[in-house]
Amino acid sequence: MIRHASNTSFRNSAELKTAETASSIDVALSVHGLRHSYGGDAFVVDGVSLNFPVGSWTAVMGPSGSGKSTLLYCMSGLLRPSEGRVLCSGTDITGLSPDELTRFRREHFGFVFQGYNLLPELTCTQNVMLPTLFGPAPISEAQADEALTSVGLDGYGDRYPDGISGGQSQRVAIARALATHPGVVFADEPTGALDTHTTRAVMDLFGMVVKHGQTLIMVTHDPNVAACADRVVFLVDGRVASVHGRMSASDIALAFANGFVSPADATTIPDGEVHISADSHDGE
Repeated sequence: MIRHASNTSFRNSAELKTAETASSIDVALSVHGLRHSYGGDAFVVDGVSLNFPVGSWTAVMGPSGSGKSTLLYCMSGLLRPSEGRVLCSGTDITGLSPDELTRFRREHFGFVFQGYNLLPELTCTQNVMLPTLFGPAPISEAQADEALTSVGLDGYGDRYPDGISGGQSQRVAIARALATHPGVVFADEPTGALDTHTTRAVMDLFGMVVKHGQTLIMVTHDPNVAACADRVVFLVDGRVASVHGRMSASDIALAFANGFVSPADATTIPDGEVHISADSHDGE
């Protein structure tokens, strides 16, 4: 049984799957009843349950203070949630010890942030290699250079961060995130400091990531960036307000203007979870 979000004002509203349908989807990551508080009674993330199919690209959006980045950090193991579970590759990462969690992140996740987080005293190649040097299987210089080539930086391996542009620095950061071929890539405002031309180039790279079967979960405030994703999740007050399939930038802007969908109006499905449809990335 397929049930639709109650808000019909958006043409591309995604189908909400029942638990029976979702069980047949190849899920890269799922979160169940996720809640997080930084102290006190208020939850910044409040009861979020989502499935992210393998090879999907999800944009997480919402007003300032809606819990977008906190949700991303909880899902990726950078922040331990107050309540709930995060499942990836059959493992509930919320139950791992700090050392186990560090190893799991290194093996399964890649990260791209608005700040490039490149060490200025290291070359581009060394920056790509750096996260793997602390694990059991560090990558070689050749593998790091191959990752740089894959993001359009062939021949940049010996350069230092202060000798390349912001857009090129973000490409190095993306190469670093992809070098170990992680199953899930988390991106927090990855284009926030980039111009329009460079933003388009980064979106093309992310499209390549998804086409290779990796799963991308991206927080963004930019409707044009979110329009590149297969689906859009809107958060309001730490809760899932609505889930949509591919949306145009104008429809996303309209969603912002209309205040999204109230959590109280969202469709309830048998297990209380919102299941994102597994329509494949069509390369648009």
